Amino acid sequence: MTALSLSRSFPLWREPSPLPGFSLAMGFALAYMGLLIIIPLAALVLYSTGQTPREFLAAAFDPRSLASYRVSFTASLAAAIINGTFGTVVAWSLVRYRFFGRRVFDAMVDLPFALPTAVSGIALTTLFASTGLLGQWLEPMGIRVAFTWLGITAALTLISMPFVVRTLQPAIEDLDHALEEASASMGAGRWQTLTQVVFPVLLPALLTGFTLAFARALGEFGSVIFIAGNMPYQTEIAPLLIIIKLEQYDYLGATAIATTLLVASLILLVLINLLQAWHRRRTTQGR
Repeated sequence: MTALSLSRSFPLWREPSPLPGFSLAMGFALAYMGLLIIIPLAALVLYSTGQTPREFLAAAFDPRSLASYRVSFTASLAAAIINGTFGTVVAWSLVRYRFFGRRVFDAMVDLPFALPTAVSGIALTTLFASTGLLGQWLEPMGIRVAFTWLGITAALTLISMPFVVRTLQPAIEDLDHALEEASASMGAGRWQTLTQVVFPVLLPALLTGFTLAFARALGEFGSVIFIAGNMPYQTEIAPLLIIIKLEQYDYLGATAIATTLLVASLILLVLINLLQAWHRRRTTQGR
């Protein structure tokens, strides 16, 4: 293939980037991403190949591992759904309304980022324990939170909440008020405007926040171990089982579980990205 045909096939080769130092910046970016993400994950996958497929499947999908996946995935999914619902309300309120203490509430959204996860776990355990501020009232009613699946969900909801709120806020700020006014002027009610005008515009940002919250919750460890009780087959999460395997010097078993979580997370991210691309194409065609 000649240089002329290459330049026609790839216009970027023919026209240099207007940004100065693009090649150098791109090289540093790729090296940085490789050192932090690609190389460690590749090393994890390569180490897990040190066992036969039968050994890998036996370690990654034994009954205890399957139970830990069930706890981690279901609690993470529940936390992401809760944050997707109520996080949208929080983001909308912070953007659209002006009230006393709004800046304080807005700053508190980032508090789970700043707090050590162990502090969050201890705080929730103290709150929901049988002698805690809320636990002493909930347990007599038959609602036990600490050392149960509910406690795990509460911890994961706390630490993943900022991802939904901070992802939705810019989308709500960019939402054109004229769309809502036009919908109202055409006779649409509030619910119809919300579901047919506002929600489709916010859906890509909501999916992104939901995915980030789910992925963050799936890998959470510090805040969960204090409130989960860590009972095998009941409240034991997959990251904790990895730590237990490492303490038992079962490195291949730990990498098998970690690789399974990695693959599941990648599949989820790919599916969400495909869904977002489909939604963008549908929106563009509709216009």
